[in-house]
Amino acid sequence: MAQPLLKVNNVETYYGNIRALGGVDVECNEGEIVTLIGANGAGKSTLMMTICGMPQARSGSVVFQGRDITRMPTHEIARLRIAQSPEGRRIFPRMTVYENLQMGASLDNQKYFAEDVKRIFALFPRLQERQAQRGGALSGGEQQMLSIGRALMARPKLLLLDEPSLGLAPLISKQIFTAIAQLNKTEGLSVFLVEQNAFAALRLAHRGYVMVNGLVTMKGTGQELLANPEVRSAYLEGGHH
Repeated sequence: MAQPLLKVNNVETYYGNIRALGGVDVECNEGEIVTLIGANGAGKSTLMMTICGMPQARSGSVVFQGRDITRMPTHEIARLRIAQSPEGRRIFPRMTVYENLQMGASLDNQKYFAEDVKRIFALFPRLQERQAQRGGALSGGEQQMLSIGRALMARPKLLLLDEPSLGLAPLISKQIFTAIAQLNKTEGLSVFLVEQNAFAALRLAHRGYVMVNGLVTMKGTGQELLANPEVRSAYLEGGHH
């Protein structure tokens, strides 16, 4: 069997003396969309940040393409073409849309720059219309598109998306999820997605994990988890956002 692109093995992460992750196992195969769902404070973002080396896991391992990256500094992990669109977007508000995309471009791939910008503009036409505007002047949805676009400029082998639909209108969320599905389908992009909108995330994902209090309590295909009564009552009742 082919080895997973990303394998998180029995990872424990602490903030000081507080254990945020209690021995987590997740994996993402090449060409897969994997989602991690759970309530606020379950440890989802901590896992995402641990993969990127900030904070580093206290025990267990994070392996990417067969390489142990657990103790690697964050900038070296980024060089392996793991790109992150973090929670809260974190674009450069004083720079234009175009300059933000430049910041995301990988230094090794300058020759692809024009082609990559074109690709991002095709995916998110709003960014093309707004390319000369400052990041801070964009709407929340446009900032989220820019954050994902900036991550894609690095030509990642694995895209980490942390809460891409947080605080966005349903229509904009839908556009973002459609774009993720399209990238996965047309480019085979592997995506690891942390998302509070469990319904949208599980519909999109090939496989999913449920996290409660720093532990993975359930896993399965997106469809299996959508149909699971426990998942339904905990995360899917009260309407599909």
